[in-house]
Amino acid sequence: MAQATDTVTEHGGGVWSLRVPIPDNPLGHTLVHVLDTGRGPVLVDTGWDDPDSWAELTAGLGALGLAVADVHGVVVTHHHPDHHGLSGRVREESGAWIAMHAADIAVVRRTRGSAPGSWLDYLARKLAAVGAPEDHTAPLLAARAAGGRMRTLPGLRSALPDREIVPGELLDLAGRRLRAVWTPGHTPGHVCLHLEEAHPAGLPGHGRLFSGDHLLPGISPHIGLYEDPDDATVTDPLGDYLDSLERVGRLGAAEVLPAHQHAFPDAAGRVRELLAHHEERLTGLLALLAVPLTPWQLAERMEWNRPWDRIPHGSRTIAVSEAEAHVRHLVKRGRAEPVAGTEPVAYVAV
Repeated sequence: MAQATDTVTEHGGGVWSLRVPIPDNPLGHTLVHVLDTGRGPVLVDTGWDDPDSWAELTAGLGALGLAVADVHGVVVTHHHPDHHGLSGRVREESGAWIAMHAADIAVVRRTRGSAPGSWLDYLARKLAAVGAPEDHTAPLLAARAAGGRMRTLPGLRSALPDREIVPGELLDLAGRRLRAVWTPGHTPGHVCLHLEEAHPAGLPGHGRLFSGDHLLPGISPHIGLYEDPDDATVTDPLGDYLDSLERVGRLGAAEVLPAHQHAFPDAAGRVRELLAHHEERLTGLLALLAVPLTPWQLAERMEWNRPWDRIPHGSRTIAVSEAEAHVRHLVKRGRAEPVAGTEPVAYVAV
């Protein structure tokens, strides 16, 4: 079905994927998809803003007989740097438009306009509030005291998109039917893109789905909190993700073209697997919450891909965000509640 080289895979019907490396990341690479349209190639995501990533993106396009200057537009599934990172450079080279959901455009705008150190301040406060020990918050406080903006942090200079993806609408792509499906959870503005065209190899189902990080064949995406220091709204990212999974499952796509790993059939079957995985995990967390635990204490006891004492600093911050997202969802379901008078706040199953 798909024809592949080391870096380029042909999926048929005017769709290809390019392997664009992610530096120092176990995922290895982002699959940047190229969609042929009547006005020129459109990219779905672009990869990390890194010289090696740029070189692989340009080489992959070259293997298709294209140059970056030929790119007509960039559709970004979500704002994370392994997806949106090179969008600005592509636009500079080609004049292409960049499209993203409004909720993630807001994240990009907020990040670009944030005052120096404001993110470090917020993160240190947030971690202390969920029970992080002082040795975890100390490096953040030290960086803040030094006046650091963490200039190496990805996303600080991400390109501001110039088009908004509207859920449910067909994108303005000449000769193609690509419909936006809002799938919040991994980020507040994550979108999948449903190519409403017959599968080129005749697989049964309804078209193909560019799934970004929402639906991956072998892993579940990180579901943490939607971070906005200026918004006190209590969100439920895990609930959003589970609802989004069901929405995507109902599309009945014949094949999924994700941003990591590899293409795969039977989107509905993978959705069922992920829904079952999260129900199993929530059940396990309820067992842990038989005694009151802070989100940090819960994260220490959760099952990860390595023991807690071998998880690096930054990954622990991500893990505790995921633990808190799960607790929030259990509270929303009426299965857990905060323990009155605890600080940092602890939660217990009910």
